[in-house]
Formats: sequence, structure tokens, C-alpha cells
Amino acid sequence: MNTLNFESLIYAVKQQVAEIHFNRPHRLNAVVEQFYTELLMALSLAERDSAIRAVILTGAGRAFCVGADLKEHGAGQRTAHQRRQYLQLGNDVCEKIFRLSKPVVAAVNGYALGAGAEMAVSCDFVLMAESAQIGFPEVSIGTSVGGGVTQILPRLVGLNKARELLFLGTRIDGAEAQRIGLATQVHPDAELLERARQFALELAGKAPVSMTVAKNLLNQATGHDFATQLQLELDGVFSCTVTEDWREGVNAFAEKRAPRFKGY
Repeated sequence: MNTLNFESLIYAVKQQVAEIHFNRPHRLNAVVEQFYTELLMALSLAERDSAIRAVILTGAGRAFCVGADLKEHGAGQRTAHQRRQYLQLGNDVCEKIFRLSKPVVAAVNGYALGAGAEMAVSCDFVLMAESAQIGFPEVSIGTSVGGGVTQILPRLVGLNKARELLFLGTRIDGAEAQRIGLATQVHPDAELLERARQFALELAGKAPVSMTVAKNLLNQATGHDFATQLQLELDGVFSCTVTEDWREGVNAFAEKRAPRFKGY
């Protein structure tokens, strides 16, 4: 496994999967400005690397991410402009995850709260440890959610359940998250990362262009009427059929073998 260490993250690549480990375990991976800046850099690395087909986000230590580092924020003296810039970074990270051309898997260990939960639901898939908890405590501490949560969360769990989670700040475990549609899978704590790796490798085996098309179509579907979405799907199918991977998929199916996709 090839590894690159940032100050707040560990970036590792193995078998076409980039693993980004949040690495502030002494603060339960609470976010600060540097964390966001480095995460944007790491996601951009994965985006640009044609050998990477899927990305895993997870936390080092006992938590995925417990949200903003309130101790550091409370000790700082930010101007209003600087606060706005920090908040923009949080939105930029969630948007980067959401719009990344490759599938992103959140492997949620321990707590995913506030900004941690925002990043998790921005991913294409949320896999949770049995003991993990996810929640949005913002209203309880006098702030509000960001990162597109008010659009994404109702799409996952429905409007009524989204209201309950956001208004009450209720923490839910992996089993409940899976029951309501927020989590894709739940695994024993000790198996979570390995299961996430297996899942990401399965995603990595699919045709990259087709994966990007499918992700984009799903993410933008609610913003279009049916006729527009049909046209966008037609364009997506056509863009796939002009790739070498389309021909490889057809040949592999005819020859009853696993396809070997190249990403073009």
C-alpha cells in the first residue's frame, strides 16, 4: 500500500482504491481549517489519478469525525470574514465528495457528528460499524447544518425522518441508520474497514466512465423534469458507447469472462 501523510490525514492507495484516513485521533478527528484544506487536496489527488477507481473515507482511532473542533475555535480570534471562509471550506469539502467523478464510500467508525455526519452523507455509500453513531447536533448547540444536508438527507430517509434527525439532533446507531435508508451496510466493528475495502474493490471493477455517468445522473435527477432527465440519460448512454470499455464490456459478456476496463 502506497501511503502519503498529511498533517491531519493519511492518504493510502491499494488496488485501485484510495483510502483517506482522518488522522486527528487525539481530538476524535474534529475538523479545523487545515483538516478541510488537506482533505480537498487528497480528494483532488484521487480525482486526478486515473488508476484510482474508488475512494474510502474513514477515521483513525475511536471516531469517524465528531464535527468542528470547538476547543480550537473557541480559543481563536476570527474575524467575520475568516469565519465565513472556514464555513465555505466545509461546504467545499462536501461538494467535492458529492461531485467526485468516482464513487466515495464512508466507513463510519465511532462517532460521525455534525461536520462528520455531513461528510458521511455526501458520500455515495455509508457503511457503519455496529457501535458507530451518526447525528446532526447543530440545532442543539445554536448553529445549523451545511454541506447540502437539507437536500441529501431527505432523499435518503424521507422528509419526516430528516426533520426528526435535524430538529432533535438524535444520534442513531448503524442498525437504525440502515433501517431508515441512511446506511448501506452495517458490520461488526472489527470487520468494518476490511468490508469497506471489499465493497470499494467491487465498485472499482466497474467501467469508470459508466460509473461517472450513473453518479452524475443520480445526483442531478431531482433538479430536472422527466423529459430533461430522459435526454441526459440518452446522452450518457451514447457517451459510454464511444469508449473502448463499452466494446470490452460487450466482448466480455459474449465470451463469458470478467471485463478488464481501462477507463476510456
